[in-house]
Amino acid sequence: MREVLIRGAEVVVTMDGARRELAGADVLIRDGVIAAVGVGLVSTGEVVLARGCVVTPGLVNTHHHLYQTLTRAVPGGQDALLFGWLKTLYPIWAKMGPEEIRVSALIGLAELALSGCTLSSDHLYLYPNGARLEDTIHAAGEIGLRFHPTRGAMSIGESAGGLPPDSLVEREADILNDCIRVIDGFHDASEGSMCRVGVAPCSPFSVSRGLMKDAADLARDKGVMLHTHLAENDEDIAYSLAQFGCRPGQYAEDLGWTGADVWHAHCVKLDGAEIDLFARSRTGVAHCPCSNCRLGSGIAPVRAMRDAGVKVALGVDGSASNDASSLIAEARQAMLLQRVQNGADAMSAREALEIATLGGAQVLGWPDCGSLEVGKRADVAIWDVSGLEAAGAWDPVAALLLAGPPRVRHLFVEGRQVVRDGQITTLDLPRVVEIQNRLARRLAG
Repeated sequence: MREVLIRGAEVVVTMDGARRELAGADVLIRDGVIAAVGVGLVSTGEVVLARGCVVTPGLVNTHHHLYQTLTRAVPGGQDALLFGWLKTLYPIWAKMGPEEIRVSALIGLAELALSGCTLSSDHLYLYPNGARLEDTIHAAGEIGLRFHPTRGAMSIGESAGGLPPDSLVEREADILNDCIRVIDGFHDASEGSMCRVGVAPCSPFSVSRGLMKDAADLARDKGVMLHTHLAENDEDIAYSLAQFGCRPGQYAEDLGWTGADVWHAHCVKLDGAEIDLFARSRTGVAHCPCSNCRLGSGIAPVRAMRDAGVKVALGVDGSASNDASSLIAEARQAMLLQRVQNGADAMSAREALEIATLGGAQVLGWPDCGSLEVGKRADVAIWDVSGLEAAGAWDPVAALLLAGPPRVRHLFVEGRQVVRDGQITTLDLPRVVEIQNRLARRLAG
């Protein structure tokens, strides 16, 4: 039996049903599970002192393209809208292979971990030069993050009226067969799972109507989640109206792409009827505020979604369109954008933190994550608010988003320490950064 006692936190933010915040409290971890939360707990195991710290559930990232950490700040794509940005980057991504996919995943997941993330999804929709989904799965296992990869796909290339080059699309039968392979090989639905696999055709403008329908049927037969991009910007809406004769929400509903087992990325341009549809059907949304700003896509109607009862979570999106992978920064940006759009009282720091933790777990369908409660998985972030960033703060919980710090002091996943004193414990990060930069230079050449 392995125990870790997190002792004497300034505040423990539980995200339980009552949203309790406990001053001077402890968290006891036993065999990867939260065993107790309270004051004056004792343990014969390891003790982690949390004086001057805020303890929260680990943050949850619901949308990423980890391979894109190799293409940050690419000239030609820095100031483009979505479709032009994709056109610039597709030929570069086509030169990647298994090493690029694995190393970029290590970098992206390490960055997430340092920003307080314990559970991340990933949307990998291209497989050039022998790359496979397990290149990312093995990377997550090496770092020690809980992982929800999705087997993405593109099947309509330029010659058939799609955006991606023909070299990056796959035969639809091959896509479905590989979905079966990776689900059977890596999906673990058990309690305490470290890896669950989803099915995720890239977008309505890069796959056929038939593949969207077949993917939904396959996912439900296998009991896994469904994910795609939807209603990301005005170009996206115009494409849907021109090609399908309806808005994206209607297209999704017609093909079985709504429900509690579905979450869509972005949803910047959902209208009122689509918001109501998502609320009724319990369809989730991965809100990606930094990427939406970077690409000029707009501000997603998160306030309206939340008020209607839509499940909303956060995603950092790919590092070619963010260009960072900081989930705590994403939570801050989500809060600020809703205030810009709807007024200073539109979203509190605590609501943004809830979206980043409990909200993410709910959208991804991980009920044993997202809060610090007895019996939940021991995914815990410890934030030092005694330093420069939060100096002078009266409210340490709100200070996490209003002031900082931007990096966790300690991070536990399934009770195992992944970050200690602000450093990744499971990876020789400087060496991996060196490899990453070498691979990026090779792509640029």
